[in-house]
Amino acid sequence: MTVLKDILHGIPVRKVIGNLNVAVADLCFDSRKAAAGSMFVAVVGTQTDGHEYIDDAVALGASAVLCEKMPESTNDDITYIQVDDTAFALGISASNFFGNPSKKLRLVGVTGTNGKTTIATLLYKLFRKLGYEAGLLSTVQNQVGDRTVAATHTTPDPIALNMLLLEMVEVGCDYCFMEVSSHAIVQRRIAGLNFAGGIFSNITHDHLDFHKTFDGYIQAKKAFFDNLNRFAFALSNADDKNGSVMLQNTFAHKKTYGIRSMADFKAKVIESHFDGMMLFLDGHEVWVKLVGGFNAYNILAVYGAAILLEQETMKVLTALSNITGAEGRFDTLISKRGVIGVVDYAHTPDAVQNVLETIRDLRKNKEQIITVLGCGGDRDKTKRPQMAAVAAKNSDKVIITSDNPRTEDPMRIIQDMEAGIPKEKKRNTFSIADRREAIRAACHLAQPGDIILVAGKGHEKYQEINGQRHDFDDREVLIKTLDEQ
Repeated sequence: MTVLKDILHGIPVRKVIGNLNVAVADLCFDSRKAAAGSMFVAVVGTQTDGHEYIDDAVALGASAVLCEKMPESTNDDITYIQVDDTAFALGISASNFFGNPSKKLRLVGVTGTNGKTTIATLLYKLFRKLGYEAGLLSTVQNQVGDRTVAATHTTPDPIALNMLLLEMVEVGCDYCFMEVSSHAIVQRRIAGLNFAGGIFSNITHDHLDFHKTFDGYIQAKKAFFDNLNRFAFALSNADDKNGSVMLQNTFAHKKTYGIRSMADFKAKVIESHFDGMMLFLDGHEVWVKLVGGFNAYNILAVYGAAILLEQETMKVLTALSNITGAEGRFDTLISKRGVIGVVDYAHTPDAVQNVLETIRDLRKNKEQIITVLGCGGDRDKTKRPQMAAVAAKNSDKVIITSDNPRTEDPMRIIQDMEAGIPKEKKRNTFSIADRREAIRAACHLAQPGDIILVAGKGHEKYQEINGQRHDFDDREVLIKTLDEQ
């Protein structure tokens, strides 16, 4: 049990009603999870306001309530703490409650539109190869040393996050590498964490349904670096036009990486194939098992971070040549009749373009590129026509289909995408709402040597339709269909 006043350390408190010396058994921000001796934090969310459920939490046994607005009536047996921002206070209190685990290992955060999962995963794999115990918090999965924990969000809520970090400390992890989403930054999920470093990959069109403007999206990313302390490093992509923005107000040790620009860490792609590429990385040639210019940036970011974490150059380069990327990121396969399949998580216009440009650079002659692409429902609608336009421009044939329509009508999403197809590309564009049938159609259109890109879902093993998740694996469907031919 932890004493309430210790949990509140570092939180600006406006008002207290009750006793701060009571013991707290656990924390919750979902009133349904309240129990005897718990502290309920009333967070104002996008869908619901936790203040409406204070009485429910108390009825289930909560002995303390953290809130922005005091209830009209209070219970003499309950301690009420009023603060300006309960989302921020939840992060701080969760860190305090679990003993500030982020201070007991070296935590590195990765933020940006594309590349977060690959960079974080490669860092996890790299440091394991270097002989360290490490943890991973990513979109694909969470790793506590050897143990895999299913991931439900890119960045977990503060309670789940600190619980995972504590588990990492308990199993002896020296490092943790985590994705830091823009949602998590705005929603203060990372409040209270002590970062040893932060990495910026890039920023392109995404999540405008949440941030409303592109500048709002940039500022969300920048806020992560603004809050790094002077003992941390801030590693930013010098080739991204907003890379310097991330470093403007940070107290952290500033470093950059790039391929085109002057930077502290430099790389050049010497040769590239479907099974890997040769890089000239910081003065050394190294073969890596990843493909494409975008992955050259990811490798460079990983290398730079490792050096900033005081690892030996040659050991890092040797380990990098022996590790693979994250699941669902440019996953390639070749069928018995020579059709090449690529499964990728690309779900932004920039990511789709990066993958397709890589495929175009890798093809030997004029083999067809057939792209199967959808857009998620209940998400940023403005990127739908843009993604379709990019796919049409860089492919010989495009099949527009469903991604995770969620609660939206799949055909309405497809119509939004179709609006971005140029007139001259319409006769080579097809719309098939059923994703399985869309993949099957691409396989039937493909001739030996042709390349099929199935984009948007990557590692996901489900398709969400009308709020229900159904088993669906792009790679599995693609392999099965190609094998049947």
